[in-house]
Amino acid sequence: MTPRPGEAASEIPRELKLDLPAVHSGARLARHLIRPFARSNGVTGRSLDSLLLVAEELLTNAVDHGGGHAAADENELSEPVRMSMKLTISRGSWEIRVADQGGGDPSVLAKVLHPDHVPDLDDERGRGFFLLSRMVHKLSVEKSDDGRGIQIIAVQRHGEREH
Repeated sequence: MTPRPGEAASEIPRELKLDLPAVHSGARLARHLIRPFARSNGVTGRSLDSLLLVAEELLTNAVDHGGGHAAADENELSEPVRMSMKLTISRGSWEIRVADQGGGDPSVLAKVLHPDHVPDLDDERGRGFFLLSRMVHKLSVEKSDDGRGIQIIAVQRHGEREH
């Protein structure tokens, strides 16, 4: 990748793109690749901890609710289901996008991601996105690029939170 005129090489965003089976072993592989990639691109300390937690939650959500039906390994899938992850690190920020193939309506999930949404505390589930939204600068949802599911995007500026 060549820098644009006036752009230093260290300012070029670095990307880690993964296409994985939508199973927990795929999420585990992604986690093992994220840490060294992030560290080698200057993400350390609390920002690294936040990135790893956010990635874990988004990948697990894609496996459990995005077509993988909480499968541990590929042999548990009745049909091939994929998830993708794209981590972009640039000077001062990171962005992670996790897409699934589980259908879903982004507008429904957008309500859960809205800053004013408070989950039902009596419900056993449903607090993950609420907590993630408090950890990152921006959390949003849109249709996945292949149109088969949704894509959740988390953005964090190193050492900064929106709330």
